[in-house]
Amino acid sequence: MLAFRALISGIIIAIVSVVSRRYPGLGALIASLPLISVLGMIWLWNDRPDAENMARHAEATFYYVIPSLPMFLLIPILLRRGVSFAPALIAGCAVTILLYLLTVAIAARMGIRL
Repeated sequence: MLAFRALISGIIIAIVSVVSRRYPGLGALIASLPLISVLGMIWLWNDRPDAENMARHAEATFYYVIPSLPMFLLIPILLRRGVSFAPALIAGCAVTILLYLLTVAIAARMGIRL
């Protein structure tokens, strides 16, 4: 089952890559769809059909999406300023990790368990 899940996920990533070569906007649209989240929820439900567990998973996904969004603005800003791809990607990922940590800390103070 793990191999099947990996294959489906890999196919989605390959489609995004191939489409993006010719149509960057369409590739971005496909990449922005919550396909991996939806597949993950389907597989999680299949493995553990527990409504509360699924609700917590979906809610936590929402809170983790928010701090990941600035990465998609930082990377193009850096690339347009002459920063090469690898450092721009690393900077975007680093900012995202820091924002994840901040999100977890703020959520905990608000009584939200992620």
